[in-house]
Amino acid sequence: MASEPLHHWILALDMEGFSTRTDPVQRSLRAEMYDIVDHAFEQAGLAGFGVTTEDRGDGALMVVPATVPPVRLAGTFVRALDDGLQEKAALFGSNRTLRLRLAMHQGLAAEDDHGWSGDAVNTACRLVDAEPLRETLRAAERGRLAFAVSAAVYESVVRPGHRGIDPAAYAPLSFRTKHGETIRGWVTVPGYSAPPELPRPAPDATRGPAAPDAAQPPAAPPAAHGSGPVFSIGKVRGDVVGGDKHVHAPGRDHR
Repeated sequence: MASEPLHHWILALDMEGFSTRTDPVQRSLRAEMYDIVDHAFEQAGLAGFGVTTEDRGDGALMVVPATVPPVRLAGTFVRALDDGLQEKAALFGSNRTLRLRLAMHQGLAAEDDHGWSGDAVNTACRLVDAEPLRETLRAAERGRLAFAVSAAVYESVVRPGHRGIDPAAYAPLSFRTKHGETIRGWVTVPGYSAPPELPRPAPDATRGPAAPDAAQPPAAPPAAHGSGPVFSIGKVRGDVVGGDKHVHAPGRDHR
């Protein structure tokens, strides 16, 4: 039986390149990921706040009670997570490199015997799986973590500039899902003063040279019916294929 929907902070976590690893390496990476996450919650002083974790195979869904200070999540927890990733990187070879994408949203979520559900959960999962976030992490060669927040979280938690959170280190991103929904958010990479700028697509020789003095790139044309979603980070645009996470498994409890 499902619980009554309540407001929560929703964190979705995903490992880069997980499916390309061998089974033994995947098991090792999962163990390292949970070790880093558990330690980061402890470092942020959130171990006793009733945070629940639902396993997603190549990542995790973390549902946090609304009573938890969100500045700790977007600030202290994210920094501790990045510190843990950097420490692991110094211990293991390139075949066990662990890099993570993390997304944070807020909203109503309900729990049943099989896990968590709600539109807020769907949005967090789409955000962590979005191609702009994947591309940002790929471009951040020195980074280990790409952190995205929804527009709502940015406005209420990041933009006010609370201690330990630098709004200037975030860049706007947006993407359109395969269902035609546009989701907007902001992304940062710990260790970078701003997310690395993504390379622009090569000009199409059949269309002639681009205008040399254009201050802004032309807006992407409306997607035709059945075409892939459109995303952008700052001035960069392109076509991506979005996806949803549908795996549900019994959750872990950090209490």
